[in-house]
Amino acid sequence: MDATGRRFWRVAAVAAAASAFVAPGPAACRPSTVRRVIEESERVAAGDLSGADESMLYNVKGPKKSGDEEGLPWWWDGFWALPFTKAGAAGSELVLGDTMRIFKGNIEQIYGDAPSFDGAPLAEGDISGLADGTLYLGLHEYSQRFGPVYKLCFGPKSFIVVSDHAVAKHVLRENNGGYNKGVLAEILEDIMGKGLIPADPVTWKTRRRAIVPAFHKRWLARMLTMFADETELLNSELPLGVPVDLEERFGSLALDIIGSAVFNYDFDSVREPSRVVKAAIDTLREAEHRSMTPAPYWKIPGAMQVVPRQRAFTENMDLLNGELNKAIAAALADRVEEATEELERRDYATMENPSLLRFLVDQRGEEATSTQLRDDLMTMLIAGHETTASALTWCLFELAQNRPLLEELRAELDEKLPGGRPPRTLDEVRAVELTRLTVAESLRMYPQPPLLIRRAVDDDAVPTVQLPDTDELDASGLRARAVDVKVPRACDMFIAVYSLHRNPRYWKNPDAFDPKRWLEKYANPDEPTWAGYDPAKWKAGDGMGSLYPTETSADFAYLPFGGGARKCVGDQFAMMEATVALAGFLQRFDFDFAGPTDTPDKVGTNTGATIHTRNGLWMTVTERAK
Repeated sequence: MDATGRRFWRVAAVAAAASAFVAPGPAACRPSTVRRVIEESERVAAGDLSGADESMLYNVKGPKKSGDEEGLPWWWDGFWALPFTKAGAAGSELVLGDTMRIFKGNIEQIYGDAPSFDGAPLAEGDISGLADGTLYLGLHEYSQRFGPVYKLCFGPKSFIVVSDHAVAKHVLRENNGGYNKGVLAEILEDIMGKGLIPADPVTWKTRRRAIVPAFHKRWLARMLTMFADETELLNSELPLGVPVDLEERFGSLALDIIGSAVFNYDFDSVREPSRVVKAAIDTLREAEHRSMTPAPYWKIPGAMQVVPRQRAFTENMDLLNGELNKAIAAALADRVEEATEELERRDYATMENPSLLRFLVDQRGEEATSTQLRDDLMTMLIAGHETTASALTWCLFELAQNRPLLEELRAELDEKLPGGRPPRTLDEVRAVELTRLTVAESLRMYPQPPLLIRRAVDDDAVPTVQLPDTDELDASGLRARAVDVKVPRACDMFIAVYSLHRNPRYWKNPDAFDPKRWLEKYANPDEPTWAGYDPAKWKAGDGMGSLYPTETSADFAYLPFGGGARKCVGDQFAMMEATVALAGFLQRFDFDFAGPTDTPDKVGTNTGATIHTRNGLWMTVTERAK
């Protein structure tokens, strides 16, 4: 195990001890203890590996093999017989012992010669690159070395990492009920409560049943005009001839759209950033910070008061909750109960408040509490704007390096949208096919999010996976082989969407930005279990689903919004929003890299909830010469 792994162990051990012993009273919660956990966690999250290589099992060499070799501590077997280390019964709620049993198996496999308890190959080597803010890139490198299914251990935690279409389909659709959101729900609980993303299965079913009808065709058609209006406002406010961070500008655009469309709130962030806008962005960054921090120090009593960033988080949440609660109270004050079918027939073009919140409040039989409505809206606010902003950012990043494709896109827009304006109707969005597919290609190469997280609620077996032929023999003397992976109860899983989207098993020239790939049917004869990609599967019919490639059209090798029952409900909203904004921008402006990101390599990437830039996307924007 390398230095990073040992540091993870040490931090996790300190955090566990602090969490276990501060409960009896405030005297045990010493600021020094809290600070130690915080400092160590944040150093690891930032990739700082300095310091002593300490670990509670630093000198453990594994199960005893001979009298000359050191074995596990004398207390090892006895410890695992204690009540709190017992695993829960199948079908019951997960308990601490479930995770600890996985921990036990990891130790005996890593430090000794115990066989893998799950069948997944163990990723070994330097893991320091996983803590620098680009976890998805490190996992992608590992997938190229170890194959489409492998196990990655972070001290007491381990993840089964998959980039195989069949396993993804199994987890997301075929056995969706066998997995929950796991670590993701824990990270987002303080932010989104029981919103759709972190919600437990019971709450999720109830809320999805209420929310999905709100994204109906008539409402989305009305939203298109608002997308166009906000895009034209952004275009009119862009400074010309000087470097401007387009990632930040697209974030403001997306946030204004979410505010108006979802809960009838005008952030007006395109003109001037507000406290609410900054609070929303900082809250998302806190979620990203927590996702990359090995020990949940914010759960230690006192941490929310001691740590400056956690105090700021509390203040931001208070501000956002206050604004959302005002919007909810206003909607509830003039509630008009109607059946879902009647709500869908409303004339949204003439409504003063056509927001999604209005729909939810007026829905007959919908008795959601203000707290639940707040959780729903917070989920859409925090998660909704970042996806669109990131998709647009990476579209321009790629187009600035591919002038022939850019000119082809402009030719389409000039022909289909005369007058140089963004599309305002469903027919106009449908007409600009290459523009739509450019957005789809951006989400293939830069998926938002790059990882999907799940946790097995009971033992499971995923479809057989073929490991790659490598130059090194495995322990059994085999090169390429089929493996059957068992997913133990409480085991966490990363579905590495980024790796899936760039897997040459599924995509020709996967690292090339090519929107036209979506026009051609493709199958790989070397992958008989994969049905291939078929554009007819998303082009058939005249509904909203005919506008963009989907996970089913690529047999789960394309997952920009997840898949199965818990797929993102706002996928069409986000795709159309990005299409309108991209069309409006490309028709009007020329653009090129500028300082401090005057070359593509200086843009860099960072990640948490989404793939965003490390240094912004600074470009000089000028009026397009026609």
